[in-house]
Order: sequence, then C-alpha cells, then structure tokens
Amino acid sequence: MTTKGNLINGEWVVIDKTFNNINPSDTNDIIGTYSTAGEAEVKAAIDAAREAFKTWQFSTPQQRFDVLDNAGTEILARKAELGALLSREEGKTLPEGIGEVTRAGHIFKFFAGEALRAHGEVLDSVRPGVKVEITREPVGVIGLICPWNFPIAIPAWKMAPAIAFGNTVVCKPAELTPGCAWELADILNRAGLPKGVLNVIFARGSVAGPLLIDGCDAISFTGSVPTGTRVRDQAVAKGKRIQAEMGGKNPVVVLDDADLNVAVNSVLNSSFFSTGHRCTASSRIIVTEGIADKFVEELAKAARAIKVGDSRADGVQMGPIASQEQLQIARDAVAKAKAEGGVVLSGGEDLTFGTPGYYYAPTLIDKTTPDMAINREEVFGPVASVIRVKDLEEAIKVANDTEFGLSAGICTTSLKSAETFKRRSEAGMVMVNLPTAGVDYHVPFGGRKGSSYGPREQGAYAKEFYTIVKTAYQFAG
Repeated sequence: MTTKGNLINGEWVVIDKTFNNINPSDTNDIIGTYSTAGEAEVKAAIDAAREAFKTWQFSTPQQRFDVLDNAGTEILARKAELGALLSREEGKTLPEGIGEVTRAGHIFKFFAGEALRAHGEVLDSVRPGVKVEITREPVGVIGLICPWNFPIAIPAWKMAPAIAFGNTVVCKPAELTPGCAWELADILNRAGLPKGVLNVIFARGSVAGPLLIDGCDAISFTGSVPTGTRVRDQAVAKGKRIQAEMGGKNPVVVLDDADLNVAVNSVLNSSFFSTGHRCTASSRIIVTEGIADKFVEELAKAARAIKVGDSRADGVQMGPIASQEQLQIARDAVAKAKAEGGVVLSGGEDLTFGTPGYYYAPTLIDKTTPDMAINREEVFGPVASVIRVKDLEEAIKVANDTEFGLSAGICTTSLKSAETFKRRSEAGMVMVNLPTAGVDYHVPFGGRKGSSYGPREQGAYAKEFYTIVKTAYQFAG
C-alpha cells in the first residue's frame, strides 16, 4: 500500500514514520497509510504558508473564485466516491457520507461567490474634503485544527473562507480520519492554488498545536472541550486571533401539545443519527409530564428499531462508533448513569456483526435528573437521557442549566411556546419541530458559553474571523 504524504509548499512529502487509517465498521480493513509529520514538517508548512501569503494576499477575486469553484465542482462530481470513503473511515452511513461530501462541495461554491462579494464602504468624514474608506484585508497564515466527526465538511468550511479572503492555510486534520482531508488537499492543489497557499500536515496534536499557535496569525479549532480550552488559552496568551468550537450537551424540549410523530422523529434524528457524533446532537431530552410516558415509550421503540451495521451496507441507519476510545466513553457514561439511578429503556450494550467493529446500540436512559453525570458531560455517541419536568418554565430552566450553549430544540404546536423558547434559550442555534443537528452551509454556526469562543463560522459571518477591518483617510482637496 502506497504511503500518502503531507502537502507542504505544493509537494507531497512522505516521511518514514506512518500510521494506518482503520475502518471502524471492520477493524481488519486498513483504508490507507499516511505519513506522520514531525516538528520539521510542521515548521516547513508554516514557512511555506508565510512565504505564499506575500503574493496570495494580493490575488484577484477572480483567481480565488476560480480555485474554489473548480474545487467545488470536482467534489460534487465525485460525491459518491468520496462519500464512500468518508463512510468507510468515519462510520457514517453511506447516505450521510454522500450528504456531507455534497455539503462540502456547496461550501466551496458559496465561498467562491464570497470572494467576489468583498464589500467595503466609502464615507464622508466630519472634516471637509476628507474621504474615509473602510475595507477588509486578509489576516495572514491561518492554522486549522479539525476534528474527526465531519472529516470533509469541517475542513471545507474552514479552508474555503480562509482562501476566499486571501489568507494562506496550514491544516491539521484529525488522525482518526485522514482520508477525506488528503483528498480535499489533492483537489485544491490541482484546482489552481499557488504553492504554499494550502498546506496539510498529519501530525499529532501535541506536536502541531504549539507550533501552529506560535507560527500562525490565527487559529480556527473544532474539537473537544479540554483541548479547545487549552488551545484557546495559549492563543490568547500570545495575542493570536482564535475561533474555537468545543461541543455541547444539547437539550430538546418536548411539550404536552407536541405532535407525537414529529417529536419522536426529530429527537430520534437528533440523538442517534450519525451515531451521535455531532456536536449539535440532542443528548438531553426534556419532556413535560402530560406527554412523557407515551413519548418515551414511542422513542424507545423507535430507537430499538434502528438498523445498526456496516456503514456502507444497504438499509443501515446507524454505523459504528468511530473508535475504541469513543466506544469506551459511551460504555462508561451508561454504566455511570445506571449506577446513579437511570433506567436503560433501549440499548446500553455492544453489538456484534460479521466483522469486528465498534458497534453500540442506540441507548435511551429514562429517570434521570439534571445533576446526574449523563446530563452534565458530553458523551459524543448514540446515548440520550430523559429528564421529566412539569411545564415550559421548568423545561427552559433545565435546558439552560449547563456549561454549554451550542444548539437547542423544542417540539410544540404552540407559537407562543416556540417564541418564548427561542428568546430565552441560552444557545447559539435553536430549532423548532426539527432536529437540533443540521445547519445550512450559508448561515452562521456557533454557540454560547462553553461551546464556542470567537466569531461564528460559515456563511457571510465567516469574514469576521478571516479578515481584518482597515479604516483609511484621504484628503480629497
């Protein structure tokens, strides 16, 4: 099997030290072998990006549009192939994998347009004969630290705006899912980018993180709370621009007046699709007393009916957990919930199939209280807990009783209740009668409290992180 290298200054650099990309649906399946970058390679990538920025910052909007549009076109043309790779290495079902690749293609197309929509302002000064120009300029070298759960969409929504606004990039993908990042780098490298504008290094976080913080002008991070907090604090201490998305413990409220089918399907999707590997997944289900018994019964029944299996097999609705480490986290969380008094209504056990994989049953835990660990700590797997409350007022209080604030949802047929929840929810994104996971690529993504730090990602709001405002005065006579 040919070893795949790191993209540094437009060249694929192969190093003797390697690691394997393993299929979580079949751990005997080695998808590919990749070079492990060390300090020297990370520094070389940063140096290449720094040198390329000298000219790329002055590239034309048309040049940036062409690169991003070309990349988007190829991604969409290869969505079936790339979607199969994504499902094979991350564990999403094949439809979910193809859907994520499609989103990545649309992201590049969107930011190709944004490259042409760079707006500024010209104002009259309060002083006679003086003109004021307000423009946006690229930040410089951007370090991107990406997670494993969306191995093509998240690198896309970081790379695309960085390039669109004239920055250069050093990207560190997750070691667990290197395949999609390598393919994305290859596509962009062939789409017309000058050498050094995009560099992709497969390095351990402990090696790459400090070097990126030291050598880059800004860091965009998505990942766990402990790592994100550490990266944020180190970047702030060095005066670097930082954007961090760090997870959630997202609530969904089900009121007595909810449409039962809508509520069950919304929560089922939120909690268990993509194996719960979404930072916007609903893991706390807050249900009012009048509908609780019926809703919980129907949700547990639906969870037990989810077809689990190899992520690329026909009809499979939920693939494996992505790694042995994540599987153990789910096991431990469920065991602790049971010890604290939770009642497992579905799942709570490993599953076995024809191949060795990290399979775990969709798990619903009833009779939990807001102070239990299962309702305080992010599991990041197919595990959800039920909290029973009296009314909307108590539901809002419980929903907001968390250090996180990424996404929240409510199922109700009352416009008044929906509007009240939207206004009082302490989350960056709120869904009504919809899954909490699933945000369009052209709108801002981000949360509040411990979930997010810095400007929003995605859509037109991305310019707040990837550009710097300049105010210029000129005497016009």
